[in-house]
Amino acid sequence: METIESLRRKIRSAEDLHGVVKTMKAMAAVSIRQYERAVESLDEYSRAVDMGFQVLLQQKADLMSPPLIPQQAVDGGLGAVVFGSNQGMVGQFNDVIVHHAVETLTALQTGNQSGLIMAVGMRVLSRLQEAGRSVAESTSLPGSVTAITSAVQDMVLKLESWQSGQGIGQIVLFYNRPKSGASYDPHTVHLLPMDPQWFEGLKKTPWPCRCLPQYTMERGALFSSLIREYLFVALYQAFAESLASENASRLAAMQVAERNVEERLQVLNGQFHQLRQSTIDAELFDLISGFEVLTK
Repeated sequence: METIESLRRKIRSAEDLHGVVKTMKAMAAVSIRQYERAVESLDEYSRAVDMGFQVLLQQKADLMSPPLIPQQAVDGGLGAVVFGSNQGMVGQFNDVIVHHAVETLTALQTGNQSGLIMAVGMRVLSRLQEAGRSVAESTSLPGSVTAITSAVQDMVLKLESWQSGQGIGQIVLFYNRPKSGASYDPHTVHLLPMDPQWFEGLKKTPWPCRCLPQYTMERGALFSSLIREYLFVALYQAFAESLASENASRLAAMQVAERNVEERLQVLNGQFHQLRQSTIDAELFDLISGFEVLTK
């Protein structure tokens, strides 16, 4: 049976938990905006890379022919990078992206095509293994916006080693992309090989001024440099949007937890006041009964 002291302990614990939940909710809300600003800052950088490709395409050469894009980049194995979370309390965040990735990979892989999977986040690693997928590599997520750049550079090196040493030519990214409010959707990006239609679209796009920039670097080296910049932009965006979605999912989970804790506190406070009043009533009855016995 509950006592006043046990109820007091439960109320104190619930109040402490309520404070933690409110703090985590505030931190998630702040983090969402930081990662959203990081994505917004990529717009001009991405535009500059696109314009570099556009200058290169003005000579009307076919970029999709060797040696700029070798044939193994099209016929090679399939590599997948799945972005999840390092920490829990994110609701269905990891389950959603793993379900989407497994379904998409099943549709993309044909015959005896080889494949490798990289898990970004310890939580998504366990989900992929539970889904029956073998994970070749795993890495942790950066803990802040400033750490994304180094994480992207490390991942570019790993993907290059996949291409050179593992025969991987197709690389696909899977991550959750934030929507309005605290919602998100699973998203797929076919990172490599690059889409020929995208090149055709850039070739047909008119240059914004009458003077076309010139370049002195060797054409293949310039194209390789632009490819690396393209990879940097795409991977940075994947990291930032996945982290923004993770914090959006955590914010939604903390909002639900906050409501549950507040409801629990109301119940405990009600029980506490009722029990305290019952105790006071019982003591008053004892006093009255004792007084009546003494007066008689």
